[in-house]
Amino acid sequence: MSYKSIRNILLLILIVASVALNIKSIGRYFYPIKYSKYIYEYSAKYNLDPYFVTAVIRTESNFDFSAKSNKNAYGLMQITSSTGDWSAKQMGIKNFTTDNLYDPEYNINMGCWYLGNLKQEFGSLDLVAASYNAGRGNVKQWLSSSQHSKDGKNLHYIPFKETDKYVKKIRVYYNLYKWLYSK
Repeated sequence: MSYKSIRNILLLILIVASVALNIKSIGRYFYPIKYSKYIYEYSAKYNLDPYFVTAVIRTESNFDFSAKSNKNAYGLMQITSSTGDWSAKQMGIKNFTTDNLYDPEYNINMGCWYLGNLKQEFGSLDLVAASYNAGRGNVKQWLSSSQHSKDGKNLHYIPFKETDKYVKKIRVYYNLYKWLYSK
C-alpha cells in the first residue's frame, strides 16, 4: 500500500472519529431549539416535555413566528383564531386578537396551555399530537370506534393521512430533540 493510500485512510478515520465524537453538537446545529427560554418556561408551567413542545413547533412552523397557514393558523404553534379565542377565554386572557398569535411568547404560552389541556384529556403524546392536528372531537370519535382503537385508549389506525403523518413526524422530532438535548 502506498504512503498516499495510508494517509488517505488515516485521514478518513480521523474525520469519521471527529464526526462521531461531535455528532450531538452537529445535530444541535441543524436542529436548534429556538425560543428555548419560552419553551422551557411554559412547558414547565403546563407540565409538558419541552422536547415535545419543540417537536410541535418544528413541525408546525419550523420556528417561523410569522407563519400563517392556508387554514388560517398563526405563529410558531399554528394556532387558529377560533382555538386562540377559546383558549384565551379559558386562560382568562382579555382582549385576544389574532395578531397576538404572531408574538412568540404569547403563542408558545397559549400553545403550551392548549397542549397541556389536551394532555389532561388524552394522556399519551401521540393522542395529544393527533388531537392538536385533527381536533379533539375527531380523536374522541376514533377512540370510540373499534376500527381505529382496540382498547378505547390508543389509536391503532388514524383515518386522516395528514394526521397520521403528523403524529409520526412529531414522534421523530420529539425523539431526536430528546436525544440531542437530554443530559
